[in-house]
Amino acid sequence: MDSSASAKQPYSLLDDLRHKIETAEVPPALKDNTLDMISRLERLSSQGTFSEEYEKISHYISWVAKVPWNKRVERPIDLVAIKDTLDKNHYGMEDVKERILEYMSVLKLRASRNLGVARAPIICLVGLVGTGKTTFAYALSEALGRPISRIPFGGLGSAKDLRGESRLHLEAEPGYIVRALCDAGVKNPIILLDEIDRVTEDARADIMGVLVEILDPSQNNRYLDHFIDYPVDLSEVLFIATANNTGNLATAVTDRLEPIQMPSYSDDEKTHIAEQYLFPKALEAAGMDPALITIDHSLWPNIIRPLGYDAGIRTLNRTIEGIVRKVALLIVTGQAKSIEITPENIKSFLPKW
Repeated sequence: MDSSASAKQPYSLLDDLRHKIETAEVPPALKDNTLDMISRLERLSSQGTFSEEYEKISHYISWVAKVPWNKRVERPIDLVAIKDTLDKNHYGMEDVKERILEYMSVLKLRASRNLGVARAPIICLVGLVGTGKTTFAYALSEALGRPISRIPFGGLGSAKDLRGESRLHLEAEPGYIVRALCDAGVKNPIILLDEIDRVTEDARADIMGVLVEILDPSQNNRYLDHFIDYPVDLSEVLFIATANNTGNLATAVTDRLEPIQMPSYSDDEKTHIAEQYLFPKALEAAGMDPALITIDHSLWPNIIRPLGYDAGIRTLNRTIEGIVRKVALLIVTGQAKSIEITPENIKSFLPKW
């Protein structure tokens, strides 16, 4: 590369940055601030510090342009379609479904009267492992037509993970909240705060403080991420939190949540879930024709409790997937053309621990 081309390179890079920020939907004050940064880079272009400063500012502008400041999902609210989608994905859970339908009814009323956006409720699904807390959030995403981003809190060790670090630090990034917003690409997604009771003990107080700000409708319209360093509106986000119990949550956090208890499933409920949801899903995942495998209805209690009681359906799902795999092996290796699982052969298909 000749010297004249090399001399022009910084200005070309700066033009790219300026184009990126000018074409993005960014708040005017923040846009002016980033343009000032680019102007400062122009003054540094003849000095040895240009490259380092360029990397920092380019990284910052890339994130600023990625934040969905104004973009949102604009989907008419169809309560019947939402209920049908929730029923399709989850059996029971009537209290949870009713609460969602109540909130969507309020949104529909406010939209019809041009009253603006209603504050989203912060629902916290509380229950034992495997009772469907996390999967409900994904079903809700499908029902509402909103993208979903998940933030795992299990083992979270610092409030900086949520709020981000100042861009002055090397390799700084936005926090999980802003990254979840960017991943979703809209300002009104569903953000799943998964297992908020499982943060580390040392960081619990600081993390709970950030959660209060995130979940408080009077504060979260101006949420400050330390990296972005400009208020981000979270008021249209539908937060769904999950927890095994609320005993480890700060009182200020629980005051801002609407806990909904996820009950343990009875054997009858598990039978329905297994036959109508889990078994067809396992067959589809394995690419198996449903006509190739038949399970005697009377055998479901054996499949549900191969080793004893389990509050959730996670173990049941693994058991069903194991049965399907064993049948797939028999069919693929030519040992059978189809399989009927009966009281006589059921033990050979159940897990052995």
